[in-house]
Amino acid sequence: METKHNRMIIRTAMASRLLLISLIVLWRSLLRPYDTSASINPTCLSSSSSSSPPILFPRIARAIEDSIVWDSVYFVRIAQCGYEYEQSYAFFPLLPLCISLFSHTVFAPLIPVIGYRAVLGLSGYVINNIAFVLAASYLYKLSVIILKDREGALRATILFCFNPASIFYSSIYTESLYSLFSIGGLYHLMSGADHFATLLLALSGATRSNGVINAGYLCYQTMHKAYDALFCKRHFYLTVQVLTAGALHCLCILVPFIAFQAYGYWNICLGHIPVETRPWCTARFPLLYNYIQSHYWGVGFLRYFQVKQLPNFLLASPILSLALCSIVHYVNLRPEVYISLGFRGSPENKNLVPTTFPTVTDKRADSGYTLAAPSSGIEQEDQILRRRKRAIKGYVPVTLPVENEFSDKLVLPFILHLGFMAATTFFVMHVQVATRFLSASPPLYWFASYLMVSPGTGKRWGYLIWAYCAAYIFLGSLLFANFYPFT
Repeated sequence: METKHNRMIIRTAMASRLLLISLIVLWRSLLRPYDTSASINPTCLSSSSSSSPPILFPRIARAIEDSIVWDSVYFVRIAQCGYEYEQSYAFFPLLPLCISLFSHTVFAPLIPVIGYRAVLGLSGYVINNIAFVLAASYLYKLSVIILKDREGALRATILFCFNPASIFYSSIYTESLYSLFSIGGLYHLMSGADHFATLLLALSGATRSNGVINAGYLCYQTMHKAYDALFCKRHFYLTVQVLTAGALHCLCILVPFIAFQAYGYWNICLGHIPVETRPWCTARFPLLYNYIQSHYWGVGFLRYFQVKQLPNFLLASPILSLALCSIVHYVNLRPEVYISLGFRGSPENKNLVPTTFPTVTDKRADSGYTLAAPSSGIEQEDQILRRRKRAIKGYVPVTLPVENEFSDKLVLPFILHLGFMAATTFFVMHVQVATRFLSASPPLYWFASYLMVSPGTGKRWGYLIWAYCAAYIFLGSLLFANFYPFT
């Protein structure tokens, strides 16, 4: 069953990428782009030569270069010329580094054929589409651990393959690479491979700024392990060891962000006379990223709350509504777990030891993955009984085995992360980016998967969810590919 589902996920993910690429090619061939400046490529500031050698297939090169639109222009430009302008530091370096590496190795023979910039664009497309397929595979494995239900995990992952932000996962954007490292890191963290998980989560921080928030998962894990060592095992030195290891892991995730800010400070602020010094250079905490977002893009708390931005709020309303409903649903299941940050179980058993991230193997789960074991047989029976009562009342889909209901304590850090991301998107950022900004959050797909099998209304919710995904895939491939505003 596991191998069959894995093959299905890989095939579905690949088919969804082929669909998106086909739609991009179709709309580019049928419609005239709104902005035709995509192919304009000034010489790098560090280069003294403006001439380029002739290429064999200029039409193919032009087609690839014309498809580099919106933020893709920045990533390709950084890969080609480095960080030339202050505003380019808003885009983190891992994707441009990967594009540059691929263009000088795997696709280097194509440079005389279609030109260097077209090779850079092709490298970006290949990297992101491969990363998406791997991210989908990781999401399925992570979902199996959390949901303890392979069919539910399969539904959630197929939804991810056709998520409403799909156009960005097949373009030269950071969504695919970020999803690969963040979801992959969480899977390995849930499997007990803390060091490798930290590496992947650190790479997510080198891909996008919000990757630093993934340190919260390590903080949650460390907090519960330290509680267990100090109050349950009464082991002070073990507590110190746990806190030290957790702090180092979190620091590793923060290092890419800190290093990139230091790199920008070194290039822009140091070595300049005071008259030329940028305003952010003299701040107590000179954060280049915050200054760029505020100065060039107008990002700030409630700064986007304007009447003229109402269409953008409407565009983001489906994903924000889904995020809010998923948070409310999970909190309502066992509110005492969320109020206590997982340190307390249900009211019937106030002395329940908190379940941390998995550390022992539950052989009864029949999943092949590392799962959290209950504290005792009595507590396990109490939990199963409470779940059955909730199932009778309609809180849990009767089509799923009640014993395999996911653990609220394992879901808690995912919900906290989603809540923080959704609040930041709504109150601080340009709200229209919510569709792609939240698209890498697993709880959205877990909750949507739950809705699709809910008794009575599941079929109706299924049609609505798939219609939403299909509409945004259609609009995204049509508008974004032709340089029209989307999200």
